[in-house]
Amino acid sequence: MTWIGLWDHDGHGFHPEDCPDLCAVSSAGRPAPDDLVTRGSIVLETRLTPGSRPQTLLRYASDGTWPVQISLQSIPGGGVTLVIDQAGTLCHAVVRQPHTERLEALHITYSWDAPRKWGHLVLEHMDSGQFTIADVPAPPPLRLADLEELIRGRSTRYISPDAEFLAISTRIEPVGPMPTLSGRTPIATPAGEVPVAKLRRGDTVLTETGDVLPVLHRVSRTVPARGAFAPVRLRAPYFGLHHDAIVAPGQRLKISGSVVDYMFGTEAVLANASHLIGGMAATRVATGPYITYHHVLLPQHQAIRTAGAALESLYIGRLRRKKHLLAATLLSAFDRARLPEHSTPAFPILRQYDALVLAEQRSA
Repeated sequence: MTWIGLWDHDGHGFHPEDCPDLCAVSSAGRPAPDDLVTRGSIVLETRLTPGSRPQTLLRYASDGTWPVQISLQSIPGGGVTLVIDQAGTLCHAVVRQPHTERLEALHITYSWDAPRKWGHLVLEHMDSGQFTIADVPAPPPLRLADLEELIRGRSTRYISPDAEFLAISTRIEPVGPMPTLSGRTPIATPAGEVPVAKLRRGDTVLTETGDVLPVLHRVSRTVPARGAFAPVRLRAPYFGLHHDAIVAPGQRLKISGSVVDYMFGTEAVLANASHLIGGMAATRVATGPYITYHHVLLPQHQAIRTAGAALESLYIGRLRRKKHLLAATLLSAFDRARLPEHSTPAFPILRQYDALVLAEQRSA
């Protein structure tokens, strides 16, 4: 486990003892408040309020032998600025990304590696998958006690009311394309259904049209089960499901048929799992603080037969052409020259209202 702290509106938890790396470097054999976390990530999910003035998203200050101030603010025109003042030494970065919608979930990820004198600040739009990165030169290590205060927030920390969650990890957390299927989700293969967590490179899967495609990679990631990561239950028998499937909110279904043709004038549409919540086809899932998702990367971006429904495979667009961005993703460990390029999805992506209406029509 690399996640040591999680805050949301329902509570918080901070458990550094669950991280073997922190225990290994501690002189006491277990993490102590003054231990320095030299490598890690702070992830904040929030929504920005458009306006002409900066908006404070996160603020923390602490005095003592290691005085520190940490500030995250939105800036007019779109973007976020980070300032860390540790004993008079300033660390500063600005990441800009315009055209933010008020209701769109954003992930702000600050990652640091103090021994390498490297860090970055990432602003990520969860609906579109677009993200922007700014380098953070020479980021300082942070005391474990300060990270705990960021989560527990007794009196020294402020978090915007628009925030969904704040999480702290002891690793450089990836951004960009993310897996979206729970490990037991069955994927159709020529030999029958196989849980996605058991698929490996070189295995083959069946698309919704019956084509056989090889698995280039299976990617996995453990994330806070909150906000844009909070799992959704797709309920059978809707959309062809023969039993329920647990997916991330951003997992898209491909839906086709005469009702689709009649309502939208196209042979198929795409719908986010989160946009089906509120009807009979999908519900939220009560779970623990974290969840592990998996998915498969295919040569072509296709809808694969998943528990009987047609769910999109992992979409990466032309990410391999953007070396700087690729290095921050789960795909960074793979040979860039051998990664595929995926064309833009051919079918329209439904808004939430349209997705709910379609779900009701399909169940009538």
